[in-house]
Amino acid sequence: MNRVQIRSSERALSVGTWLIVGGAMLYSVLTVTPLMAAHTPTEWRWTAPILPLVVDAAVVIVVRLDSVLARLGGHGGAWPVALRWMTGTMTLALNIGVSALAGDLVGVAVHAVAPLLLIVTAEAGLAYRRALTAAVLAVEARKRAEQDERDRAVAEREENRLRAAREQREHETAIAREQREHEARLAREEAERQDRIRREETERAEAAEQAEREAAERREHEREQAEAERERLERQAAQQRELDAQQQAERERRERVREQERMERERAALLAAGPPPAKLPEEQARATVAAAFAAGVPVRVAAELSGWSVGWASARYQEHRDNGTATAPALTQ
Repeated sequence: MNRVQIRSSERALSVGTWLIVGGAMLYSVLTVTPLMAAHTPTEWRWTAPILPLVVDAAVVIVVRLDSVLARLGGHGGAWPVALRWMTGTMTLALNIGVSALAGDLVGVAVHAVAPLLLIVTAEAGLAYRRALTAAVLAVEARKRAEQDERDRAVAEREENRLRAAREQREHETAIAREQREHEARLAREEAERQDRIRREETERAEAAEQAEREAAERREHEREQAEAERERLERQAAQQRELDAQQQAERERRERVREQERMERERAALLAAGPPPAKLPEEQARATVAAAFAAGVPVRVAAELSGWSVGWASARYQEHRDNGTATAPALTQ
């Protein structure tokens, strides 16, 4: 039973109780007034209805206040109980007084109906109201408990959502930090490798020049100790060798420039091509990764350009580093 049904039942009880009280009061006034008139001096017989009205007023007070206390869940103590039974007893006595004095048992029984019904209705109505009040309080307590449970569930769901979002953000931040550190480490390794290659090339060039100078000096010394007539031919040969060395050095320089330009073009082509729509065949993917390695492209970019995973591209980079690969093969178009 919901709150609306409980309120409807309470209204029905209130209406029925007041109908019974009103009927009993009217019947009591009509019954008791002749008795009071018969036992009142003639000049005061007009006061005969006052006593039943006073008794009935006490009944109204008892019924009304009991209903209010029952609605509020309170209890008036012993005095309201004494007043309720005293008014009921007085009403019963006044109603059956005429029949009792006349010895009419049937009249006593008939006139006792309304007072007894009033007494029982007052007691039963009080019990009903207390029960309905308890039911209303129970319904409200259950609703409050359900609302508290819903609020608690909503708060827990919100807390779980916030915690999950916080953990997700922390996880993404950690992944991004690891990715940046990995890329920075790869960049440092690549820069160190390039510096090492340049130093080795410089050292080899300096050693070659030094060896060439020593050889030239040695040959020159030998030529000085040789025959005088061969001095001119040796000098011409030395000049020719120096010219050849210069031409060779120039060719090597141009070759390095062309190689650098080719690496830059391959890098630009790799970057311009962008990720393929699907994973490239393995041979073409290997060629792409080799060109990316030679062009100094990071592993992540090489993986995107080949369509393969970062782990696979990183393994190919490691193979090239282990094999000392410095030149990338031509890309398959």
